[in-house]
Amino acid sequence: QVQLVESGGGLVQPGGSLRLSCAASGNIFSSSTMGWYRQAPGKQRELVATIFSSGNTNYAESVKGRFTISRDNAKNTVYLQMSSLKPEDTAVYYCNARKWGIPNWEYWGQGTQVTVSS
Repeated sequence: QVQLVESGGGLVQPGGSLRLSCAASGNIFSSSTMGWYRQAPGKQRELVATIFSSGNTNYAESVKGRFTISRDNAKNTVYLQMSSLKPEDTAVYYCNARKWGIPNWEYWGQGTQVTVSS
């Protein structure tokens, strides 16, 4: 039914940029709240950025001013543009979809590795 397919991860140098994409299947995208999470080895999963169906966005303090989340409803795709990358941004990044007012409705992508290193 619903699938979230991520792409764009890789190895970048500190200060570099990278754009992650998450393409959604199924008739859920335009009404969904989309988010990017990340998890580093040995650490808890953390919320990085959220974009609501209204277009409103939220960011973790650690990425404000450096990351931008956006969505293209015509393409059923959410993006995470990352700039000024730091080694501490290294993690597996996951795409997430949920809906306000619908308990226990949630889907996850497979994750994509982002490594920031010289």
